[in-house]
Amino acid sequence: QVQLVESGGGLVHPGGSLRLSCALSGRAFTDYAVGWFRQPPGKELEFVVGINWSGSNTYYTDSVKDRFTVSRDNAKHTVYLQLNSLKPEDTAVYYCVARASSDYNVLKEPSAYRYWGRGTQVTVSS
Repeated sequence: QVQLVESGGGLVHPGGSLRLSCALSGRAFTDYAVGWFRQPPGKELEFVVGINWSGSNTYYTDSVKDRFTVSRDNAKHTVYLQLNSLKPEDTAVYYCVARASSDYNVLKEPSAYRYWGRGTQVTVSS
């Protein structure tokens, strides 16, 4: 059974930074492509970024390009999301996701990801 546990959320001023972490347990980490979705208050779930099993391919939604950076440490079974230049519209619950995959592709649909963490709150406010 795969489990994902997020950490690193919090309250930050506009322009600030946070680093989210997501630890995967229960299976070999390199068997999984991982990613992040977010759900702003009162809005729909949206894709943020995905990274394939090896880290060789990433895909970001346009609104976070050049501000957010995803990475994975396969030795630590952890994926990271560095959030820089945060804006109030980045306020959301951020969910770590995973799907079994050994290919190059990064998928953006929520239905593609079987495993979800419980989420971590990121609030950007002055």
